[in-house]
Amino acid sequence: MKRKVTKAIFPVAGLGTRFLPATKSIPKEILTLVDRPLIQYAIDEARAAGIKEFIFVTSRGKSALEDYFDDAPELETSLRKKNKTDLLEALKATNMDSGAIAYVRQNRPMGLGHAVWCARRLVGNEPFAVILTDDVIAAEKPCLQQMMEAYNETGGNVVAAMEVPHEKTSSYGVLDIAEDMGSLVKVKGMIEKPAPDVAPSNLAVIGRYILTPRVMQNLNKKKEGAGGEIQLTDAIAEEIEAGQPVYGFRFRGQRYDCGSKAGFLQATVAFGLAREDLRDEFGDFLGDVMAMRTAAQ
Repeated sequence: MKRKVTKAIFPVAGLGTRFLPATKSIPKEILTLVDRPLIQYAIDEARAAGIKEFIFVTSRGKSALEDYFDDAPELETSLRKKNKTDLLEALKATNMDSGAIAYVRQNRPMGLGHAVWCARRLVGNEPFAVILTDDVIAAEKPCLQQMMEAYNETGGNVVAAMEVPHEKTSSYGVLDIAEDMGSLVKVKGMIEKPAPDVAPSNLAVIGRYILTPRVMQNLNKKKEGAGGEIQLTDAIAEEIEAGQPVYGFRFRGQRYDCGSKAGFLQATVAFGLAREDLRDEFGDFLGDVMAMRTAAQ
């Protein structure tokens, strides 16, 4: 019998060095796309998928991230007095019930698998989701919700997947496909960051996972993988070797890699143009910029 997934792990311990100097004092997950921080997009997606318990794997210097989800009574009182009901409504999404969020520390950067392992006691013997905040996915139905629906049919382990250019496979965990069923693929192997000439496919894993408790047991072995780090991909691959089902899920939506500056800027433009209150003015500005660029060339 498949157990309902109600817990999600958010590995947010990274230093965000690609966004220095901004991340010297601001956690990367607080950087905003338009007016919502990256972490809010991840939380909203998890809520839509039915997640009730939110586990953050943090590190030193992440106190602003923890404070973000606290109530702000003085701010709310000020907005209420000024009758700014729209802003009050926007704040509601940032508030979390007491006890809904837990924080654990990753003292040293030892890979994604190690970060997930740090939450083992809070997960217990239950299936769980993992959401990487760097991967922001614009979709009519949130990505994790799509995956939950697939998981309810298949059980086992489900990872979000998308086709990438073959020359980019060395940046991803890549799936070796046993059976292609359209939106779902049955997986017979996974390789972390393979060179293009040895990659078994161009179907890459991106930052959404639904995993069984056995994966946490595999991580407990602390095997080093690519880059000398403990890789989540390797722990999932062990499940395949043990005869347990692993599926790749081709989600419907547009993924933005907000861990890179170019991806962050692309997401900012896309989300800005999607806003009714911004698209006309912002669209006109972008059109003017492109016209000036063309004229300069």
